[in-house]
Amino acid sequence: MGTPLGDFVRAKRDSLQPESFGLPDRGRRRSPGLTRAEVATRSGISVEYLTRIEQGRDRNPSHSVLHALADGLSLDAGEREHLRYLAKITGGACPGHRPPAPPNREVRPTVRETLRLLEPGVAFVTNRLGDVLAYTGGFELVMSGIGLLDADVPNLTRYVFTDSRARTVFPDWDQVADEQAFDLRLGPSAETSEWFTVQLAPVAGQEFTRRLRQHLPPPQVPLRLGHPVVGELRWHREKLELSSTDAQELVVLLPADEATAQAVERLRHRRHGALRAVG
Repeated sequence: MGTPLGDFVRAKRDSLQPESFGLPDRGRRRSPGLTRAEVATRSGISVEYLTRIEQGRDRNPSHSVLHALADGLSLDAGEREHLRYLAKITGGACPGHRPPAPPNREVRPTVRETLRLLEPGVAFVTNRLGDVLAYTGGFELVMSGIGLLDADVPNLTRYVFTDSRARTVFPDWDQVADEQAFDLRLGPSAETSEWFTVQLAPVAGQEFTRRLRQHLPPPQVPLRLGHPVVGELRWHREKLELSSTDAQELVVLLPADEATAQAVERLRHRRHGALRAVG
């Protein structure tokens, strides 16, 4: 017996033209569109698993599988939202079910005081979703002008995947993107990571969702930052996990070379910073 999810996947697969994906013409096909093998390969799942979904024998695919299918079927933002809705119906969830609430973004007073003592250093508090929760004036000094701090609640993950400036700001963009996507596995909870992923996936696209299937942590390397005023900065990163249930961490950026240290000093002469916290 079919399911709303399986029927949609099958119909979408049948509607795709092989030549649109550069697939060779293998003669007469048994059905229109892409074969299950072609979609399974594009999605990174097995043909057997795709068959079970289409035939309604698997009614609860994981969110990572749904993202993979959305990529394999080249779904647009609206279709991705519809796919998630159909997955809820198929799995028996109430269509009106609300996603989990976002994590607590409150930074403890003692952590704010720690940031104050780190002035004029470059440091910030974040969680595994990428929210920038509080930061020193030194961090604001270095990050001003790139767009990260423009949002009411700045989020590094969202910035990396959705702001066109990010690829210029981070010369090693792929490395930074791998790090941010992997950190979601260590979020405040599985529910909050899911909440954030569901929000970001439709606008971030395949560059984001395909990284959710990576299981090995990216290598630890210095962070390169293309500053609009003083040029390239290179940083070592020291991270301290904070003792709370909100998966927050204190990150301190330390100049990785003398050129970076001198560039930061030039910025400090231009403007004096002070402690900032995001409400």
